[in-house]
Amino acid sequence: MSLNNYRDLSTSSSDVSAGFQFEFYCDLCGDSMRTAFTPYRKGQITGWLGRFTFLFSDLYKVNRASGAFADAGASSAKAEALEEARATVAQYYHACPTCHRAAGNECWSADLQQCRDCAAKARSGSSGGYSQSAPGEAGSACPHCQTPSQGGRFCHECGFDMASTHKSCPSCGSTMSRQARFCTDCGHGF
Repeated sequence: MSLNNYRDLSTSSSDVSAGFQFEFYCDLCGDSMRTAFTPYRKGQITGWLGRFTFLFSDLYKVNRASGAFADAGASSAKAEALEEARATVAQYYHACPTCHRAAGNECWSADLQQCRDCAAKARSGSSGGYSQSAPGEAGSACPHCQTPSQGGRFCHECGFDMASTHKSCPSCGSTMSRQARFCTDCGHGF
């Protein structure tokens, strides 16, 4: 599983300071790490040509051609730089197989090969404080008439909107009561 917990800090592909840099972060605690800046030489040369041809209007076509040349190779060079950056930070970040979040070494349980949150759930054997059957799924009961649900958003007996009593966390997708102020799994505030 590749690490997708990064911010792209790269600069323009046809600028004097063209290059690629990425900042990786832990999804649990937010600690981050920046990779080394990798210069994109074609872009830098294009940037210098652009500054030089600005002085001479006859060389404008050369500048446009060199810009297209730099842009053509930028996406493959960026993809290569990203793969190198992922390989560099692979020793510091791990993708949790349970919740699919990226965890730094401080938030990683090496013995269970999970993030600290999933490892805590596994150790305690709990489901995180919420029912495994989400509202509207078979197995949950209607809060209005107490009829067991057959699935779907509305109660098949009284028509009550089952989704009005529960919400899901936008950060991790856990289901909890509508009145909850914080997610019981990841701590996200509503």
